[in-house]
Amino acid sequence: MIINYLSDSLFMSKDDIVRFSLTAPHRYKVYEIPKRKSGQKRVIAHPSKELKFIQRSLIDILKLYLPVHDAAFAYRKGIGIKENAKQHLNSKYLLKMDFENFFPSITPALFFKTLEEHGFVLDGDDKLVLSGLLFWKKKDFDGLTLSIGAPTSPLVSNSVMYLFDKKISEICLSRKISYTRYADDITFSTNIKNILFDIPELVSSVLNELVDGVKLNCKKTIFTSKAHNRHVTGVTLTNDGKLSIGRERKRLISSMIHQSKFCNLTMDEASKLLGLISHAEHIEPGFLKRMIHKYGEEVLNNIKSRASGV
Repeated sequence: MIINYLSDSLFMSKDDIVRFSLTAPHRYKVYEIPKRKSGQKRVIAHPSKELKFIQRSLIDILKLYLPVHDAAFAYRKGIGIKENAKQHLNSKYLLKMDFENFFPSITPALFFKTLEEHGFVLDGDDKLVLSGLLFWKKKDFDGLTLSIGAPTSPLVSNSVMYLFDKKISEICLSRKISYTRYADDITFSTNIKNILFDIPELVSSVLNELVDGVKLNCKKTIFTSKAHNRHVTGVTLTNDGKLSIGRERKRLISSMIHQSKFCNLTMDEASKLLGLISHAEHIEPGFLKRMIHKYGEEVLNNIKSRASGV
């Protein structure tokens, strides 16, 4: 089925598709980027131009068969970290958890199990081709794994977690707990005191039952409440029921805008500042208005011009 679809849509022979898929797991440019707020590195495996083209074609057919649960807020058009944080805005108590090595934990076997659970029947050749086209071969690692960098990885990861999201959502609804997942970040919130303390054990149990291989990073389990700072996927939840970019980021943006008045920013610095301003405008529009009132529209226009190389 998959081979026939690719052959028709890409005007390639079936033999060429099979041959390409056998070498595809090695067709990645691999590099590292620093993880946010840690000294560790995140490995990015970016597919070649040819492989990425085929992967984008695969998305068109796979998305017809692979459901994504409403509790999943990452990699979905029109929603993101702001909408994810909003689900927890009016709750007193918060629990944040994290999956360990999320994408690399997803294997072809786990993906094929998900496809079969949703009625997507594959023969041996289709499994061979999908294994090669969707997963990469990490150096010194036995087997194939999902890459951070392929356009198909978001859909694959969300679909693999569908039954987990469904079961956890149903349990949380019965307990008056809000649950969301943003890629490997999962968040629970409620107004009922102490009810969240049983959730980590529950999550581990459901993972073992439905998503074999995906584990929790217990070091990142955080319980908090309105008595302390609350953050969900980088967005601050204020005690008066609003979303904020947080004090530190506000001070950084204000400082960078102020400095831009007295010295020319490089293109990279101006682009970074524009990115921060754009994020602030999305999460907390009132902050940008205050910056314009404080520094003037002309200063911000100069930053935009500098970022574009003018």
